[in-house]
Amino acid sequence: MDLTGKVAVVTGSGRGLGLAYARALAAAGASVVVNDVEQRVVDAAVQSVESVGGKAFGVTAAVGATAAAEELISAAVERFGRLDVLVANAGVLRDKVLWKMTDDDFDDVVRVHLRGTFTCARAAAVRMREQGEGGRIVLIGSPAGQRGNFGQTNYAAAKAGIVSMARTWALELARARITVNAVIPVAATEMTRTIPAFTPAIDEAGRTGAPLPDWMRKQEGLGTVEDAAGLVVFLGSDASADVTGQAIGIGGDRLALWSHPQEKKTDFRDGGWSADEIAAAWSTGVGTRAETFGIPAPQPPKGD
Repeated sequence: MDLTGKVAVVTGSGRGLGLAYARALAAAGASVVVNDVEQRVVDAAVQSVESVGGKAFGVTAAVGATAAAEELISAAVERFGRLDVLVANAGVLRDKVLWKMTDDDFDDVVRVHLRGTFTCARAAAVRMREQGEGGRIVLIGSPAGQRGNFGQTNYAAAKAGIVSMARTWALELARARITVNAVIPVAATEMTRTIPAFTPAIDEAGRTGAPLPDWMRKQEGLGTVEDAAGLVVFLGSDASADVTGQAIGIGGDRLALWSHPQEKKTDFRDGGWSADEIAAAWSTGVGTRAETFGIPAPQPPKGD
């Protein structure tokens, strides 16, 4: 995939998945603005991106505020002359169960993930529309936003909102030839390392460089952060011009298309439904096969 001449902004790209996205875009030929809240992390990210042959510029800023979003987009234009791709990746975690989650825990996560995605995408859309040559906006979701996850009220809500924004913006920006998609990545990170079924294999891979076992890469769709980067490069390229409004999963050896929410089963009753009538019909009607919720627990092969 050739992105020569294209310019990308990747928020939250100091480490982990964000850095993998930035490096992959640069390796494909794009010039990249990297971002983190710590200057030393930004400096290291710039060096990392440049080490794969790309051009990079760093912006130290906390994503969320409009000023930060405009600083990032302005940096791309002033340094490299234009903007072609935005990858809205920045995020934080403040995990707690509902009854222990504070207002600050909730607000911090929503501000960075949801509001930060909104402000950065808005600033990118303004610039791309001014250029009049289309563009690519890639939002980063999560399985938690698709299915819910214990202890992640704030994170799951923000990630679900991000996918909804992708669908809405795909409609609004279509005439400007700006595509908007959500990536749902699964990778060996600090968060997935805490899952007991994954811990031994992830620690072993980190220590020895051994690949993750086949059951994790295929059955669970979990691999390295680099495994998730190819999808971002594709969605940032001309090859994805007809792909928009989608939520696409990537991880390990698995590539998947997430379905949009839709009515699963419908029942009708002349005159409408009272509470008693719903109760009487529920188990044999629309409630016959209720939806599951939560991310399924990993299932290692027996003996592992």
